[in-house]
Amino acid sequence: MIGWAVTFLVVALIAALLGFGGIAGTAVEAAKIVFFVAIALFLISAVMGAVRGRSPRL
Repeated sequence: MIGWAVTFLVVALIAALLGFGGIAGTAVEAAKIVFFVAIALFLISAVMGAVRGRSPRL
């Protein structure tokens, strides 16, 4: 998912260099959304892993 955020960021940078301001702004917003969703999913996964813990093997 972080790969998608990086992809949108690269698209935004290229669009900005070529002068497509609207497309660049949209791509930056998409990259932000994907990035924050990825961070939220990571945090939820980390908390659930900490709460569950690992049971010792016998």
